[in-house]
Amino acid sequence: MSQKIVPRKLSFKPKPDYERIDKVLRRTGKPDRAPLFELFTNIQTDVLKRVYLPDEKIERHVSAMDARDEGYKDHIRYMYTLGYDYINMMADNFAFPLNEMQHAQTNEGDRAYINAQSTTIANWQDFSQYRWPVMADVDYSRFERAPSFLPEGMKIIAWESGVLENVMWLLGYEGISYWLADDEQLVARTFDAVGNRMVEYYDTVASYDCVGAIGMGEDMGFNTATMLAPETYRKYLFPYHRQIVANAHRHGKPAFLHSCGNLKEIMGDVIGCGWDAKHSFEDSIEPVWEAQLKYGDRLALLGGFDLDKLTRMSEAEVRQHARFLIDTCGQNGGWAMGTGNSVPQYIPVDNFLAMVEENFR
Repeated sequence: MSQKIVPRKLSFKPKPDYERIDKVLRRTGKPDRAPLFELFTNIQTDVLKRVYLPDEKIERHVSAMDARDEGYKDHIRYMYTLGYDYINMMADNFAFPLNEMQHAQTNEGDRAYINAQSTTIANWQDFSQYRWPVMADVDYSRFERAPSFLPEGMKIIAWESGVLENVMWLLGYEGISYWLADDEQLVARTFDAVGNRMVEYYDTVASYDCVGAIGMGEDMGFNTATMLAPETYRKYLFPYHRQIVANAHRHGKPAFLHSCGNLKEIMGDVIGCGWDAKHSFEDSIEPVWEAQLKYGDRLALLGGFDLDKLTRMSEAEVRQHARFLIDTCGQNGGWAMGTGNSVPQYIPVDNFLAMVEENFR
């Protein structure tokens, strides 16, 4: 017999206002409170079981969605209920298919992942036979429908996995490392094939009025250094970053970069590409409050509640650390509350909700 789930009443009422996070991304002053920001969450279902109570206002919006948008109903309920000012959205069918994926069973069901040996393009023949996305076939229609179902006060942050991530998944981490030594031209051609398509994708999504900003998931480092040599990024990656950001700005939209790892050697390059904000911080690499002292006059900083702390702390300790971040990073604007990376399935729901609630106090 399953245990009955008792809904948890949150200590605040949502009132989305996209201008709140827009002010942070553009660093144009201090909002009424620090907005909430996450790249994505894996506890959406668990949270809605705990806190979701029927809300006529939000239900009117999700009831306007058709079958093509069904998968976004709970995402909108989740983001609205917890007080976010935006929803995340991608185009329907834009992807770089991979041949080799590892799978594992988790509490969330089947999860696919990539290891260092995984490769889809292992040689020039693979490259020539690969079925690259046809940009004319990308389905952006959800962005056209979005104004009919977006809750009042909310906009879309459009994002995707980045240029480097897709190149590295196609060639493999070990593969790209070997090709940089054995035949750098294959690396260059793969960056071109991915990068040009990413530039077009972001240029298109940034053109929609319902999109408030664009974001790119682009993990470039690990705990102590960048995953590839900084010169490789400067030669093959950052030219595409500059184009993507410039196009977003041409449409009047800010752009944020999500990247895990130690980027100290390339932060000057990241800022030079024109990114408006940086996301993903880990205390063992560089706490967000230290990063703010270095870069806060040139970049907005998003999140930074270390995942190890959020996992291991008591609820009272979570509230105390959230208050520290608010009092330290939130005083001058240019900062949003959130985790240091994303919200994995193992995060205690009550700890996560405590972080969110403290932000409204």
